[in-house]
Amino acid sequence: MNPNVKRLLGLMLVILVCLSTTTATFRTYAALPNQLRLFEGQQTKLDLVMPVQASATVDRPDILRVNGENRPTFQLSPNRPISLQSAQSGQAELKLKLFGGIPLKTLKVNVVPNLRVIPGGQTIGVKVKSAGILVVGHHLVKVEGERKVSPGEEAGVRLGDLITSMNGNRLNDVSKVADIVKQAGENKRPLDLVIRRGDTEVKAQLTPAYDQEDKTWRLGLYIRDSAAGVGTLTFYAPDQGVYGALGHIITDMDTQTPIVVGQGEIVQSHVTSISKSQNGEPGEKRAQFVKESRVLGNIERNTPFGIFGKMVSNPEHSVYKEPIPVAFREEVKVGPAEMLTVVNGQQVERYKIEVVHVTKQSAPATKGMVIRITDPRLLQKTGGIVQGMSGSPIIQDGKLIGAVTHVFVNDPSSGYGCFIEWMLQDAGVVLASPQSMNEQGKVHVQRDPSFSFSSRRSHQSSGYVESIRMNTKTVGSLDKSLIIIEKFKKIKKKSFRQKEFHL
Repeated sequence: MNPNVKRLLGLMLVILVCLSTTTATFRTYAALPNQLRLFEGQQTKLDLVMPVQASATVDRPDILRVNGENRPTFQLSPNRPISLQSAQSGQAELKLKLFGGIPLKTLKVNVVPNLRVIPGGQTIGVKVKSAGILVVGHHLVKVEGERKVSPGEEAGVRLGDLITSMNGNRLNDVSKVADIVKQAGENKRPLDLVIRRGDTEVKAQLTPAYDQEDKTWRLGLYIRDSAAGVGTLTFYAPDQGVYGALGHIITDMDTQTPIVVGQGEIVQSHVTSISKSQNGEPGEKRAQFVKESRVLGNIERNTPFGIFGKMVSNPEHSVYKEPIPVAFREEVKVGPAEMLTVVNGQQVERYKIEVVHVTKQSAPATKGMVIRITDPRLLQKTGGIVQGMSGSPIIQDGKLIGAVTHVFVNDPSSGYGCFIEWMLQDAGVVLASPQSMNEQGKVHVQRDPSFSFSSRRSHQSSGYVESIRMNTKTVGSLDKSLIIIEKFKKIKKKSFRQKEFHL
């Protein structure tokens, strides 16, 4: 074939492909999802801009109704959207065809039972005890002459290590350590340590040194076993009996190491004052614990999306008395929303915000949306998002969609939020996937059996109050807003050093 003819045919083919991608049918195909999730009774529309004849078939009309009808096959009206309504939980398959026979798209629809939770917004007191003794620093011990050593550092113990055992003794309280160290020192025997370092277990031997100044045996380590503070309750799921709060992980203030929870509890808290946010300097809530004898719930998990546990006493001052629906992450959209939080006392109030950006996520990540405070009342009171607001629930179109997690330090009126779906997942409330359907093809909302929520009695903490300040970066994580409390007294000062023990 003549080369010029080949080039001409090739050019025409390229033009045809380009034209086809601009047609309404192609744009419709590209815009349609491969999978769709719906709650029972939920209705949605698929925008079909097809000026040609099309038909649809559904394999389970008892699960999915199309255009209000529960029959398996029907014709579609040109340039009119398809209305889908879920009737019961299960999985259905919707097939779209052109001219009655040319396959266009197959859409898998997963229908799950309704899930409703009660949004929070209450400021809560958080008391956490770690599942061991956390190493937060090294120090030197003066031994014979002028020589100074740190036995812990020499033994390879690192900042952020969690010592779970000494000489076979389980550790969950710093008060137990001194006697074990003294006994080992007087017997001139090393200590066998079991250390949790990240996700691995490490063993080490450490020989205590005798402190010539304090006349006692030392490890050369600063250690800590507990932390406490204030945050915001995000939701309570009454059917499952669990809650979620904070929207971020709790980390140790010195090592920035996530705290591995041994036990803990949440109680009511009272906001006493607000330090307003300014550009470059996020503000903070100041609060005190109240009715500490009335524990709201225990703390079982500390994850990137917050703290989770079993709710044993319903919180007071809820804006919503009845549960409301939750939203899938794909339902969240740019536009107006509201946030629930406390800025004075214990009164939860609604404040207007705007969702300005939504990130498409296929895996859990904390920064799912960008929000901006638009309510002049909140801006006047707080200057925007402040430390202690983390976990404040975000509601859009009557559904709980997520929680506040970060503040933009250079613009405290804006910040990040996470999707509620990820928090529910970490609370053990899973929206079953198609693979977890039962024999009848039903999909169910369930408690993840891998989560074990116990009713263990929590510890009693000791110490003072400290506000952990954010780093002045472009984005400040509100996980540093956790106010460390060691003795629960009325707050009279803005900030105190968190107390640790040196051994």
